[in-house]
Amino acid sequence: MVRKRIRFYGEVQGVGFRYTARHAADHYGCTGWVSNMWDGSVAMEIQGKEEQIYRVIRSLTQGRWIRIEKMDVKNIPLVEKEHGFKAG
Repeated sequence: MVRKRIRFYGEVQGVGFRYTARHAADHYGCTGWVSNMWDGSVAMEIQGKEEQIYRVIRSLTQGRWIRIEKMDVKNIPLVEKEHGFKAG
């Protein structure tokens, strides 16, 4: 298990990004959260197996209106006993 803090840049607000992320994270069994940021980017903390996280990100790149231009990814400590994935 790993936990990643990811910041997404591009056409990521107002295009269903958070809904798509929550749906994909639930589908692939990841936990964490996603939220719009003041600068037009989207921040996410996601926890799961590397393959699960990869599949969530891949789902985001398949979004009809979502256009990810850049991602900053950082590994961070696991959150114990976290349940679900929240979109804020």
